[in-house]
Amino acid sequence: MKPGVYTRPAKPMRLAVKSRGDFAKVEIASASAIIAVDKFTECHVTPMDVAARMVRYLGEVGDYLTLEPSAGTGNLSRALIESGHSRYELVQVERHIGLSSQLHRFGTVIRRCFLEYSAEVRGKVEFPRVIMNPPFSAAREHIAAARDLMGPNGHSEAPTLVALVPITFQTDGMETLEHLPDDTFATAKVRTKIIRIRFDPPPFQFGRGRRTPGTPGARCVISAANPGCPEHDPLAA
Repeated sequence: MKPGVYTRPAKPMRLAVKSRGDFAKVEIASASAIIAVDKFTECHVTPMDVAARMVRYLGEVGDYLTLEPSAGTGNLSRALIESGHSRYELVQVERHIGLSSQLHRFGTVIRRCFLEYSAEVRGKVEFPRVIMNPPFSAAREHIAAARDLMGPNGHSEAPTLVALVPITFQTDGMETLEHLPDDTFATAKVRTKIIRIRFDPPPFQFGRGRRTPGTPGARCVISAANPGCPEHDPLAA
């Protein structure tokens, strides 16, 4: 073995390093606040690709007052805005204070239980379009409440509701548009589908109210206190 193998090369043992302090300052992005939602609220977030398809099923973009009854994290609202829908024509209902505080950038926010809100404004408003992902265990109640708030509101097109519901859900007048993959809501262990309901009201009647003949979209509210309206209902005269 050559002796040179065991000797150190004649190189400096230390190197001078120039200190540098001219690096650009690194901005640390602030982390967004984590919103904790109790599992019993059934806030199952709609995937954005699914939300985009649901918006397309509603129909062409226009000046349609649109209701999102369970706005949650806002994915359906975001898909509406990204499609060209006006934020001034969107009403979002969400009772969770943390979730509702994040929704104002998309449109009007009403922080209420939707079932309570629906019972309060029934007969006073008309939504020609509704898009929703209701709590799975109460889908029937939420869709029934949404149907009570629907009407043409001056539009000639039939009012339209698009909803994401459990695969077992059935109701009158619905059409199933697509069955979603089993893992769409893997944590909920619920198979789901997208449905659409189109309402084609008779000439002068819709839902719980009656439209005035000459005034499209107007309602004469029928209630226990006002069982008939002679001005608008010839049968009550």
